Amino acid sequence: MSEAIYHFLDVLFGPFIIKYHPIWVITVAGAIIGGFYTLIYYFFTDIEKQKKIQKLSKELQKEMREAQKSGDEKKLRKLQQKQMELMKMQGEVMKQTMIPMIITLPLFWVFFGWLRRWYVEVGIAKLPFNFFLFDWFHKMYHSNLPPDQLGYLGWYFLTSYVVGMILRKLLDMG
Repeated sequence: MSEAIYHFLDVLFGPFIIKYHPIWVITVAGAIIGGFYTLIYYFFTDIEKQKKIQKLSKELQKEMREAQKSGDEKKLRKLQQKQMELMKMQGEVMKQTMIPMIITLPLFWVFFGWLRRWYVEVGIAKLPFNFFLFDWFHKMYHSNLPPDQLGYLGWYFLTSYVVGMILRKLLDMG
């Protein structure tokens, strides 16, 4: 089944991959998938509820610190009960965030399984210095890339993160 999907992706995106440099292909893929994930997250979660919970959580932490400093046991017990209610609300929001993950995770695995066939040992970006984390990551996955090069997966995460952050800011997602 995966070969049929990969063949379809070859037909659809193969000319783009052959024609353009890998950095452009991965940048476009990261922007599209990162934007797609952010939009799905935006439409399937209650952003206002998340902001409200974050605000309540910060206020609760501040009150707990003050109660601990003053040694007020009665107030601490009340705040712990309030904390339990807040945890229930956070659980509801967590359930909402699972939907975008369930939708996008299979797309991610299929698409990057396919990209791996094209760019498994290709250095997408070269840094002016050796970065120890790249060396560690390359060794962990038995890659022949040197520690000053970033592969397709690292470049995708970087691109996707930047696009996601910009979209989150534009959509006021906090």
